Amino acid sequence: QVQLVESGGGLVQAGGSLRLSCAASGRTFSTYAMGWFRQAPGKEREFAAVIRWNGGSTYYADSVKGRFTISRDTAKNTVYLQMNSLKPEEPDVYYCAASSSGYYFVPAGYEYWGQGTQVTVSS
Repeated sequence: QVQLVESGGGLVQAGGSLRLSCAASGRTFSTYAMGWFRQAPGKEREFAAVIRWNGGSTYYADSVKGRFTISRDTAKNTVYLQMNSLKPEEPDVYYCAASSSGYYFVPAGYEYWGQGTQVTVSS
């Protein structure tokens, strides 16, 4: 059974930083890409960042480029999302997901999802 468990969410002031973690277990992820998506109430889930487990190539949405950094620790089977300069209007639930499909920028390209972690940015 594949499990993705996010942590690190919370309340932060505008302009502040948070680091999210996603612990993966249940299989070997060397052929996967690990992505972070986010979702605001009533809105569709949107792509934020992705990293290839093998090689570490990264891609970012334009909305987070230059502020967010995705990384992974292969020894710990954990993916991180460092978020800086957070804004109050950003989507507030962040999801970690795993993809073997190659379609990294849409939710349908991911087979496994975490339960989500809440990020609240106060103004």
